[in-house]
Amino acid sequence: MPSQKASSKADAVIRMPQRQRGRERVAALLKAGEEIFAEKGFDAATMTEIAARAKASIGSLYQFFPTKELLADALHTANGEALAEMLEALGRKSNQLTPTELLESLFQDLSAFLVAHPSFVLLADRPAADKAQKTERRNRMRNQIATLLSQTNPPLSRTRADVMAVIVLHLMRVAAAVSGETDLPIRDAVLRDLRAMLVRQVNEPE
Repeated sequence: MPSQKASSKADAVIRMPQRQRGRERVAALLKAGEEIFAEKGFDAATMTEIAARAKASIGSLYQFFPTKELLADALHTANGEALAEMLEALGRKSNQLTPTELLESLFQDLSAFLVAHPSFVLLADRPAADKAQKTERRNRMRNQIATLLSQTNPPLSRTRADVMAVIVLHLMRVAAAVSGETDLPIRDAVLRDLRAMLVRQVNEPE
């Protein structure tokens, strides 16, 4: 029989506040979670540290996020929505850009996004993450990027755009890792080469 602890964990849900003060408190908790997860990793991060970083009581944290997994899920969902909005904004001008120009903008915007949301890749890869949700989010990002590339002037074929979308996301993972190496003397040169790799790839004949 399942234990009472496992059952209570499965039944735990996020409580989203209705009042502005409560929403501000949740925003502070998510920001603290972002910082602690990025610094410590998901497994090593503790709810006590997150509450302290947010200058909140541990009871307040558990009131809104009964488990660390639910906090991570909420944070990753919020960051995913922010990324989708960023891609939608780029899409509104994609038909005015060449594939090279779009990739330059995409690399710059994604780099800035990963700096602003340092736990995004880490939380996406955590073993506890729901596999179906991971697949859905990954496919949505690939589809958004491929759609952008198929709307450029001139447009890429959808087949080529799909291939480039996968390449973009994997190269951005590398770029995120390199960006995190603040003590790497050649960091900027490596990032420039990664950007150049994307440009060369998109200009390869189909």
